[in-house]
Amino acid sequence: MLNTLSHGTPGGTPLVIVHGLYGSGRNWGVIAKRLSDRWHVLTPDMRNHGDSPRTQTHSYPDLAGDLAELIDAHGGRAHVVGHSMGGKAAMVLALQHPEKLASLLVADIAPVAYTHSQIQFIEAMRAVDLSRVEKRSDAVEQLALHVEDNTLQSFFTQSLDVQNKRWKLNLDTLAREMPKILGFPEIQGRYDGPTLFLSGGQSDYVQAEHRPRIRELFPKARFAKIPKAGHWLHAEDPRGFEASVRAFVDHVEG
Repeated sequence: MLNTLSHGTPGGTPLVIVHGLYGSGRNWGVIAKRLSDRWHVLTPDMRNHGDSPRTQTHSYPDLAGDLAELIDAHGGRAHVVGHSMGGKAAMVLALQHPEKLASLLVADIAPVAYTHSQIQFIEAMRAVDLSRVEKRSDAVEQLALHVEDNTLQSFFTQSLDVQNKRWKLNLDTLAREMPKILGFPEIQGRYDGPTLFLSGGQSDYVQAEHRPRIRELFPKARFAKIPKAGHWLHAEDPRGFEASVRAFVDHVEG
């Protein structure tokens, strides 16, 4: 079972937020706490991330199966919000187990294969000499030699266990399975429930040419953008993201 943080009081249909690659449930703490005034919010660490189990595989059917198990443990049905890798996992869950979703919100990702590899970040994390890390800023200093973006340096070190001098990421499995993470499996099925594809207005992850495939798999898909945000829309405009989630799920619940 995935390590999962819980926000709010159990009751009603829970809201599950699924993080992206190199993330964790903890990254979503502020948004989850704010949404917990309305829903019981669950933020799992996906496999090979955070405090969840480390495995030899990291395919989207695997990730979807983990989410199905989590939802079964919390009543069998949930609103699911997924960002990036988490969005792909949520889409596969919806296609394979549509009965487990009350709604689906996919944040800045499409059901297609992408060509921009994320492997360079694994290499950057591997290059950090953990024996020289006494505090998080020591790791940031080393990461800066390989990763220019200050936001990403900070983001990656959130998955660093400084005390035990280890990454809370299974870098070996993630590196080996990177083609699967960047891709999208061939899956038979479709999800006819309420679906919102929410994109960053400054991001190029969800493009017009992706829409026919999206509508084929998710016939009720609607599209919206957060104008001033990029791919990390929940971090760049957290209030805008929160408002979008509220409006969509409130509408679904009627």
